[in-house]
Amino acid sequence: MNSGESVSENLMRAEKLLQKAADGGAMLAALPEYFATMSANEQCKVIAAEKDGAGPIQDFLSAAAAKYKMHIVGGAIPIRAFDGKVFSSCLLFAPDGGRIARYDKMHLFRFDGKIDETKTIVPGDSIVAADTPLGRIGLAVCYDVRFPELFRAMQSPDIFVVPSAFTPETGAAHWRLLLRARAAENLAHIVAPAQAGVHPGGRKTFGDSVIVDDWGKVIGAAQTAGDEVVFAEIDSAGRERRRERLPALSHRRLQQNNFGEQKKELTK
Repeated sequence: MNSGESVSENLMRAEKLLQKAADGGAMLAALPEYFATMSANEQCKVIAAEKDGAGPIQDFLSAAAAKYKMHIVGGAIPIRAFDGKVFSSCLLFAPDGGRIARYDKMHLFRFDGKIDETKTIVPGDSIVAADTPLGRIGLAVCYDVRFPELFRAMQSPDIFVVPSAFTPETGAAHWRLLLRARAAENLAHIVAPAQAGVHPGGRKTFGDSVIVDDWGKVIGAAQTAGDEVVFAEIDSAGRERRRERLPALSHRRLQQNNFGEQKKELTK
């Protein structure tokens, strides 16, 4: 998406995209970070912030999931926190309209002295992955993709959803590289919807919404810098075959709680 400041206008645009996704047979749809309000003015998200569980953005996501009978990940939306700040919350809704999960963005982006999310956002402190009929879905947001330990800690999801709004500079250098790495090392699919283009106040985002398979291959990608739906078919059976052939997830050692004791024994 190329979202602007107006929540109501962005929701109308998101509605059209979700309808296209549903018409195309989608069972899971994801919207980008800041899909409901996007601006160089960081106070826009504070103004649009909602109480957890109530508000036009959350009502929209719930209603759309029920209307189109699909799972929807609502990018990251501003949920009221404290001291005039917000949580940047990624929400997962079920086809009955019920909310399955909420993940608050844990790693806050600061770059080049121009962007500093810590001024308006409170970092989350909980890792979130939810079991669904589509498989285990892990939630992360944008800058989180630079921290592989977060993805490991989700206990092997089948699909990661990473709504984002990467800058053009960091996106050109690292966007696909990081997503493909997180997919390949976890043998999991990644769905990464992104903001694209020029937004109010002159803020620019990289775009390039992509879907990556569990082998690190890009299987779906945006073709424009405007509003667009990216489709891909997720081969769950193929993913399980590859996990059996390369059981790297079961070969990990650092995740074990007693690793310190093991290391001590090995170095005696």
